Amino acid sequence: MPIVHISLIEGRDDATVKACIKAVARTIHETLGAPLASIRVIATVVPATHWAVGDQTKDETAAAAQQQEER
Repeated sequence: MPIVHISLIEGRDDATVKACIKAVARTIHETLGAPLASIRVIATVVPATHWAVGDQTKDETAAAAQQQEER
């Protein structure tokens, strides 16, 4: 039973995440030959305040980029 866990930063709509989940399941089915009913795909949407690169959270990175654009 293949299990795939995808972590995404918030900001995508539900339809987009759902399409991703379905595409991943189909790809696993096609490449591994696993029955679709045995494949588990879990998408976890993480708030930007809980995702960091180094010591800067993604909301801080986005705010800094926004300030740069305004200048």
